Amino acid sequence: MSHPNFDIDITDEQLRGMYRDMVLVRRADREGNALQRQGQLGIWVPLLGQEAAQIGAGRAMRPQDMAFPSYREHGVAWCRGVDPTELLGIFRGTDHGSWDPNTTGMGLYTIVIGNQCLNAAGYAMGQRFEGRVGNAGGDAAENEATIAFFGDGATSQGDVHEGMVWGAVYDAPVVFFCQNNQWAISEPTERQTRVPLYERARGYGFPGIRVDGNDVLASLAVTQWALDECRHGNGPVLIEAFTYRMDAHTTSDDATRYRLDDDIEAWKLKDPIERLRVHLVREQLADQEFLDGVDAEADELAQRFRDFCINMPEPPPERMFSQVYAQESPVVAAQRDDYLQYLDGFADSVAGHNAEGSVR
Repeated sequence: MSHPNFDIDITDEQLRGMYRDMVLVRRADREGNALQRQGQLGIWVPLLGQEAAQIGAGRAMRPQDMAFPSYREHGVAWCRGVDPTELLGIFRGTDHGSWDPNTTGMGLYTIVIGNQCLNAAGYAMGQRFEGRVGNAGGDAAENEATIAFFGDGATSQGDVHEGMVWGAVYDAPVVFFCQNNQWAISEPTERQTRVPLYERARGYGFPGIRVDGNDVLASLAVTQWALDECRHGNGPVLIEAFTYRMDAHTTSDDATRYRLDDDIEAWKLKDPIERLRVHLVREQLADQEFLDGVDAEADELAQRFRDFCINMPEPPPERMFSQVYAQESPVVAAQRDDYLQYLDGFADSVAGHNAEGSVR
């Protein structure tokens, strides 16, 4: 089925590439889950089942666009060039994310539910104020847009509402990408809203659309359209990617206490990776050698992911002082020096104790 707004030109190589994206991202996600169970991570946030929504949206972005994620956007991070190993510090508790948002176009993970929608709206307002939106002619290719990722549960937060109000009032070039995985931890969507989430956009005065979040091509096409609307200066768009969270909310959650096995089995039949694999094979766009090669690459990624996690060094304590302000302040510098001197006192004490013990 085609639609004039959502027709896309995509090559066979790009199709195979998105299959590879989803397989590798899922494998890293499963490895992260296992590492937490083995005590290597404090927590892990699974994305199982949501790969198509994220990969489609991530591949729709241009290099100059900016993404503001929640804490589950491992697929978007992959598309923006963030190596999966760079996610590990967040869930091990050693950093807040080790990638540079300015070079990747990918903000750091946001733990506060819905807060990234405010960040995204503000950033998009800046894009408009600085004339990076709505340009025509030779400058059109440089137009920018912003996209905020959040879940259905976040739509119950005031920050999401406020972000949409500001985005609408200022015609900010921001796409609000809601992954409706149908569960806000243990709260089903029908207890959060009376109308489909995409219809809420009408109240803010901008378009809303629902897309099959388990169809990577649909996610790609709709997100491309929405980002183009923003780049042309037509204001915000709300996308509701209708999908399903196939795993727990996080590894601290027991989803078996509130979900029916029949629901999970029904959604397994809509698995986004299997859907694209069947399409590739049926259209003779991929052979077994290609599929086996992707699986082998996924195995290598999983091993590298695991090795990096197990051997991850503890961050130097002074690093926390360098991540406060863009430019160091005298007060923070003095606090850093005092703290390092304090730590050196422990080192001297340990060294002296060891030396004394060796004489004895």
